[in-house]
Amino acid sequence: MIFLGGLAAILPDATRAQPKQKIYRIGYLSAPSRESVRRILDAFLQKLRELGWIEGTNISIEYRWADGDIARLPQLAAELVQSNVDLIVAPAVSAAVAARNATSRIPIVMVFTVEPVELGLVSSLSRPGGNVTGTTFTAAAGFVGKLLETLKQAVPEVGKVGVLGNSADPAFNSQMGELDAAAASLGIQLQRFDVSGPEQLDALFSALAAQQIDAVVLTSSPTFGPYRNKVAELAIKGRLPMIASHREFSEAGTLLSYGVNMSDFVSRSAVYVDKILRGAQPADLAVEQPTRYELVINLKTAKALGINISPLALARADEVIE
Repeated sequence: MIFLGGLAAILPDATRAQPKQKIYRIGYLSAPSRESVRRILDAFLQKLRELGWIEGTNISIEYRWADGDIARLPQLAAELVQSNVDLIVAPAVSAAVAARNATSRIPIVMVFTVEPVELGLVSSLSRPGGNVTGTTFTAAAGFVGKLLETLKQAVPEVGKVGVLGNSADPAFNSQMGELDAAAASLGIQLQRFDVSGPEQLDALFSALAAQQIDAVVLTSSPTFGPYRNKVAELAIKGRLPMIASHREFSEAGTLLSYGVNMSDFVSRSAVYVDKILRGAQPADLAVEQPTRYELVINLKTAKALGINISPLALARADEVIE
């Protein structure tokens, strides 16, 4: 009895003496709204859980949402740096650039960026060399031009195409360069329209009609993500075939989308978070590129627009929405 009593007396002290598990603080810097990327975020968090990282147990996540306003990203990035998070996750190139401009110390996992070498985010894809690594949205230069080629294949009669983008996006100029090159080879006339927020959308589509635009290419800017339903509705109302780089737009009603399946590919970014939290250095982790793109065609929209999709495009489609 004396022994048991002594053991009971010391057990509480021994329990208290055990070291607590560290909770790593992750900053999540996103240009769109949370609702607009919910499926992608859920897939990312699910992969983290599979790798052993659970919110409230060994990680906490501080979210910063720009709600489509790219101009807010530098301030949101500064907030995360000032709060001294252990790592920053930055989906889209605008978020990655804002995070890299805010810190050269905190590891950054970029997600779905374009041209990370050209924009100075990494020294090379194989050896990033700094505090940034992660995944890219494109496998090689020229992807944005493929959007125009796919649009032309699906709707051969298009001749004058409007390009919607946000000039505040760091990648917009390079995307326009790729589109100009593709347009020259396809005999298409391009007209650029700069969009910084949703308040411009109604006037924008009126301008497209006034300029007699035949179809629209939506650049991969996070400005449009939170408003994809409205963008799709306006395109149908204006009888404009539209192609975007995210399948979520075709699901919302745009005619076409061509790009990486972000919900599938985002799990690769969670692997980078796992490696870095376990001690790896971003400088040594090669940037991963997608190996597959998918073409989604919305035939309900084609019917609403009164157009027939070419058999060649239909044969290429990975998914047809009917």
